Amino acid sequence: MIKTVFAAVTLASFAIGASSASAQDLSLPANFGEITLDAGFTPDPYIVDVTAGGSIDASDVGNGCRGMISRAPDFQLTYNAGSFPLTFQTTSNTDTTLVINGANGQWYCDDDGAGNLNAQVMFANPQSGTYDVWVGTFSGGTASARLVITELTAGGGGGGGLDLSLPANFGEVALDAGFTPDPYVVDVVAGGTIEANTVGDGCRGMVSRAPDFQLTYRAGSFPLVFRTRSGTDTTLVVNGADGQWYCDDDTAGSLNAQVFFSNPQSGTYDVWIGTFSGGTAEADLIITELP
Repeated sequence: MIKTVFAAVTLASFAIGASSASAQDLSLPANFGEITLDAGFTPDPYIVDVTAGGSIDASDVGNGCRGMISRAPDFQLTYNAGSFPLTFQTTSNTDTTLVINGANGQWYCDDDGAGNLNAQVMFANPQSGTYDVWVGTFSGGTASARLVITELTAGGGGGGGLDLSLPANFGEVALDAGFTPDPYVVDVVAGGTIEANTVGDGCRGMVSRAPDFQLTYRAGSFPLVFRTRSGTDTTLVVNGADGQWYCDDDTAGSLNAQVFFSNPQSGTYDVWIGTFSGGTAEADLIITELP
């Protein structure tokens, strides 16, 4: 698998050089676990469900840090670096922030760098070592959130930066016409760093390089429909069994997208779920034959 590397990037955050951050305790076990990942890891993105927030003001780390965080890290990543960038993002319906103690011992903070209510810290040339991560809430209290860890970036490849050869971020399934249960629903994190209009002028939103889901479908006499369901404005990009690109924004009403095949072909459907305004967001991909 080949991942596109940034030629030059700046952190969507800032480093804080000499802060002691006495309120945060790097020695405590992370609230929601830890993992070791090597450069080129799959699946990408790696996603952790967390509870954001806590009782400590993140400004204790430095004047540019925001939100309320816990004393212990929320997650700990041990990373063996290669040639890829490393990005941490939050996705939540609540305004979230990020505080990270990097492999170099420096502190990095962000609020809203991923757009909307979500934060992002991006390392263009990450070091190998330990990254301790706190997910904060801007207005205090706690909230459900996801921490997204990814090496995926915009760049060349099939479909103007979309790469059909990569494993789907959230899995794959084979379904025959008449499948049950119907609808088939997949939890995903919508969005990414690539503009969907690289596929075609009618495509909208920001998507990941890899497909979010892959369906292998054996057609019958039923239509085949892909829909999104989210509290955020989502879009769809589908590479159909015929190799053509299909895109939509808002056809399913409100904030949701739909791509409808009245006479679907048997074969592989690669599906991307985008966010219209950028950043990432929790969403459901719905696959159905019910009109």
